[in-house]
Amino acid sequence: MLKWAAIFAVAALVLGVLGFGGLAGAAWGIAKILFWLFVIVAVALFVLGLTVYKKVT
Repeated sequence: MLKWAAIFAVAALVLGVLGFGGLAGAAWGIAKILFWLFVIVAVALFVLGLTVYKKVT
């Protein structure tokens, strides 16, 4: 997921340089959504890992 966020961010930069403002904005919006989704999933898995680890030991 983080890989796709980086790909969309780079695509937004390239599109912005080439003058495709609308497509660059859309790609940047997708990149932001994917990045924050990745952060939320990573934090949730981290918290679950801590809680499961405490219950197992």
